[in-house]
Formats: sequence, structure tokens, C-alpha cells
Amino acid sequence: MAEPSEERTRPGTRPDGRAAARARMAQQHTWVDLQIRQAMDRGDFDDLPGAGKPLELDTSHDPNWWIKKLVERENVAVLPPSLQLRREDAELEDVLDKLLTEAEVRRHLEDFNARVIAARYRLPEGPPLVTMPRDVDAAVAAWGERREARRAEARARAREAQAAEQAAPKKKRGWFRRG
Repeated sequence: MAEPSEERTRPGTRPDGRAAARARMAQQHTWVDLQIRQAMDRGDFDDLPGAGKPLELDTSHDPNWWIKKLVERENVAVLPPSLQLRREDAELEDVLDKLLTEAEVRRHLEDFNARVIAARYRLPEGPPLVTMPRDVDAAVAAWGERREARRAEARARAREAQAAEQAAPKKKRGWFRRG
């Protein structure tokens, strides 16, 4: 019986898995180079962002480099809770006006009030918290009044558009549109 190493070297015998993998790896770099060359010929790498600019290499080690890049790239504003709640308080009526039902408005106001109260009980992490919880019933009533005013305005615009449409002379239809 022949040794296994002799079987691999004999012509006409099948190489084992390791030899085949080694042969594939030897040819893989040429396949990758071919793919890159074809992509360059097609122009896939033209007009890429950062083309012609040097790479930004940071020599100091910062474990939070990725979050800093994310904040810079996405323009994320990281605010202390007091300022975030102050901003939400200023924009609250606009946010409430986009909600459709009274239950959604109440839920949003209760969530806002819970976050304000929780921030009041925590140690301050920035400027002092001057935002006060909102009265839910008064805010819901104001939301309802604003919604009714918007609906009345929309109805008035619809009536004006309908009156303008009726006052406009009717266009005569062509012979091919008669039905």
C-alpha cells in the first residue's frame, strides 16, 4: 500500500482539501486584483467623497473615537437634561398639534411631566432646571381649541376653493371626451 504523501503527488490522483484550499488562496489575490481593476475601468471609484484628500490619521489613542465621529457626522447635539427639557417645553405645542387624538396628547404630556419631575429629583447635571410640569387638562383644552381653529380655517379655504371653481368658466370638452 502506498503512503498518503505518495498518492497526492501521483498524477491523476485527487488532492486533499488542504491542498485545494491552498491552491484557491494562491489564486484569490489575482481574482481580487482583477475585480478592482475592472471596477476602476468602469469608473466605480470616481467621485467618491474624500477623493484627493489625505487620510485623517489620529496618532493618539481615544477609546471613544467612534462616538465622537458619529456626533460630528450626524450633527447630534448632546445637551444636559435641563436644556433638553427646556427645548422640548418650547416646542411642545407644535409637537402636540401633530398628534391626532386626545389620548395621544395626554400620553405625551404625561410622559413629558414624568421626565420633568424625574429631572427635578436628580442631581443637576448642567444648568438649573427651570422647566415646570404642564397642566395636562389645560394643555389638552388648548390643543382642542387650536385643532378646531385649524379645522375651521381648512373648511373656509375649501369653501373659497369650491366657490372659485364654480365661478370659473367651464372648459368645453373635446369631441373625443364626450361620454
